Amino acid sequence: MTQRRPIVDALIQFQKRQPVSFHVPGHKHGILSGLPEEIQSALSYDVTELSDLDDLHYPQGIIQEAQLLLAEAYGAKRSFLLVNGSTVGNLAMVHAACEEGDVVIVQRNSHKSIFHALELACVRPVYVSPQWDEESMTAAAVSLNAIESALEEYPEAKAVVLTYPNYYGIVSRELAAIISLCHEKNIAVLVDEAHGAHFQVGLPFPTSALELGADVVVQSAHKTLPAMTMGSFLHMGSDRINVKKIQKYLRMYQSSSPSYLILASLDDARSYLQNYSQPDIRMFNEKRDRFLSSLRMIPHLTVVESGDPLKIMMRVDHHSGYQLKQKLEQVGIEVELADLFQVLLILPLLKQWHTYPFAEIRSRLKEAISMLEDEERQETKLGLTKFVDVTVPELSFEEIDVADQEWVSYTQVIGRIAAGMVIPYPPGIPLIVAGEKWTLAKVEELMNHLASNAQIQGDHRLESKQLSVLQQGDPVISKG
Repeated sequence: MTQRRPIVDALIQFQKRQPVSFHVPGHKHGILSGLPEEIQSALSYDVTELSDLDDLHYPQGIIQEAQLLLAEAYGAKRSFLLVNGSTVGNLAMVHAACEEGDVVIVQRNSHKSIFHALELACVRPVYVSPQWDEESMTAAAVSLNAIESALEEYPEAKAVVLTYPNYYGIVSRELAAIISLCHEKNIAVLVDEAHGAHFQVGLPFPTSALELGADVVVQSAHKTLPAMTMGSFLHMGSDRINVKKIQKYLRMYQSSSPSYLILASLDDARSYLQNYSQPDIRMFNEKRDRFLSSLRMIPHLTVVESGDPLKIMMRVDHHSGYQLKQKLEQVGIEVELADLFQVLLILPLLKQWHTYPFAEIRSRLKEAISMLEDEERQETKLGLTKFVDVTVPELSFEEIDVADQEWVSYTQVIGRIAAGMVIPYPPGIPLIVAGEKWTLAKVEELMNHLASNAQIQGDHRLESKQLSVLQQGDPVISKG
């Protein structure tokens, strides 16, 4: 363990000197800012690549030291600080592992940034469907059997891209076996572990994909550690991927003017995790258990736990998650997301000295649930079909780009090839990806989301009940 925070310490020393700014950014240490005073005061630390403050893209000083400490904390061969979120880490790892035209096996319930990475890299994706988890009512992990089938059908695959855990904290019990299988075939395993930056704490949290042997792991430190939004990590667990390629694509895709506030928060988050003690873990478990026990005494409320102790789901009888979310917001509780069935809460990774208003939260929850009695009851049934384990898009990304498109009523899209993604957000997992066919099950799921006033991103005109599809008669690529 170490208390050293090189970026934080350097910024403190820089600010103490009270230097006069004749450099960017233009707010001049906050002097010209019209932001609220609480935000303005932080701008004296919002600086640029000055002497003694190093350079993210060619680190030789404090940033290099911070990244070495990060690799040490996670047991990685190399680690990198990311200021453009896990999105940039996903872009970099896919580009570093693959060349144009390569076959890449991809977990179908990946985040939209993975699909963007595949499109930008011009690879040939093979989608592997996840298993449905009845307890959490979510698409969870892919099975070892499904990956085996994909590798048998596409032995030329250059990489396997997985998500671990899913947004709700559900983890795969077969990930180690999947990684071992891929490595036997010299295939790289890339893991979007956006929601698992805290797994390095150890029990009772799941084991990180990095520890299980993944070649590259990307984590959103801002999701579960005390880092600022957009602060993320990229870890290399092996030499299977060329580190120079990772560095190349990070330089290309990350801002050339990185935020030192985000960098400092990542430095602090790593220190927070590295110094998370056994007494901290015991205290967290005790407070969490008491909180969950108190919630389970509230009438009509169901609490569902996941593999990650930081994640809990809450459901209220005969009401959608969107209805519950709306009432919670009215009593001052903001949840991570709502879906057709539930809301998701991300608990704080508390240390011994921290307090959190759990008693007040329970009181507000009870009030919100009582308010739901006046709401119309909703019985949601998800229109799921049995997914085929391994599928490929009807068209390549390149063919979609040049194909003619048209807008069609969403009641008439069944059997048509989607021209773009449609994404319930959060969690940001596409309902459909460009090149896939609309099915009755997907349209019914979209209808359920719309009926519940869910936010939908992507290529659509849902205000006029239209979706973008390829014109009939466009060529279909061979699956061979």
